[in-house]
Amino acid sequence: MTQHTRARRAVVIGAGIGGLAAAVALRRVGVEAVVYERARELRPAGFGISVMANAVAALRALDIDLGLEKRGGTVERSDLLDSGGRLLRSLPFKEAGDRIGAPSIAMYRGDLQSALLDALGDCPIELGATATEYEVTGDGVRVRFEDGREATGDILIGADGINSAVRRQRTGAGAPTDGGFICWLAVTPFEHPKFTPGLNAHYWGLGRRFGLHDVGHGRVYWWGTANMSAESARSWGGDKAQIARTYAGWADEVQAAIRDTPAEDIVAVPAQDRPFLEHWGEGPVTLLGDAAHPMLPSLGQGGSSAIEDAVVLAQCLGALSDPVAALRAYEDLRRERTREMVEVSRRFGALEQLDKPVLRTLRDAYLRFAPESVLMAPFERALTPKLFTIGDQ
Repeated sequence: MTQHTRARRAVVIGAGIGGLAAAVALRRVGVEAVVYERARELRPAGFGISVMANAVAALRALDIDLGLEKRGGTVERSDLLDSGGRLLRSLPFKEAGDRIGAPSIAMYRGDLQSALLDALGDCPIELGATATEYEVTGDGVRVRFEDGREATGDILIGADGINSAVRRQRTGAGAPTDGGFICWLAVTPFEHPKFTPGLNAHYWGLGRRFGLHDVGHGRVYWWGTANMSAESARSWGGDKAQIARTYAGWADEVQAAIRDTPAEDIVAVPAQDRPFLEHWGEGPVTLLGDAAHPMLPSLGQGGSSAIEDAVVLAQCLGALSDPVAALRAYEDLRRERTREMVEVSRRFGALEQLDKPVLRTLRDAYLRFAPESVLMAPFERALTPKLFTIGDQ
């Protein structure tokens, strides 16, 4: 590839959180971005997302303020409870955020999408564009789409999710790895005596969990998990009544959240990740977010790690004159950090979804009595962003 003074135009595949964040960050460092999305319209997703302190701090490093604290609910603490609602442990996320200098925020995914679109301004987003292949050219990259469209740029960023077409061309076809459980997700208006500002509650049962999160404006984001075979999770065709039966006898606020949510507002997705990918790109091509490092939901870092990716990518492209060198520098900076997130999320998932009574009892005792510093250590590492510095050149 012919070296440019700097990358001038980026083709971004995928208008999810990672793709939109990448376009916002790239424009901040003077790189034009055009986003291509396979969906024919950008509809708000009907569930919640955690924008953790590392993502907020990363955005601030580029002087990007999305006003998230006004759009969502600031996480004060994370309460771990048993299925009946008895407190096992409370983890101090606000104090961790204070040390980092940024809050963690739980919010409706559609509100985060709106904030990113507002920040994008007039950045072009091409809808109904399903990428099929790319070709490295003498001066950049060309992408072809299912409907015959083509796009060219100095660099290509695959931010098109766990089933990324860009990753598929890089590494070959392959199914995601199943986590062994299903996730039910919803956001709904909610009132309950236990639903207080800043609530961030995780209820741990036997092969099942449930979460309640204040996402601001009188709404709760809730999620439930239940162990089941990979095939059952992928093709789940149950209904709200089945979800309610799964949590029968659980804390009243858990049952109330399910009861108060319209059935059509509940999304069911299988828990999935992939084996960690060592090499994300080649030449003027790289991956970002779930396309590069999909992870199970246990750390709450899926969206936040994608935002941090976007900032580090932009920092590297803004600092280095050779765009190919900038992409490799980005990958080198992100590799070990995201590897740890993927691996910790997988270990946590196995611990959280234990379905043997004796092991569940031991797990709950560990949560009650382990030192706070031990319990918080993996979260503290995840919450502390690793950004580009001059010494990384």
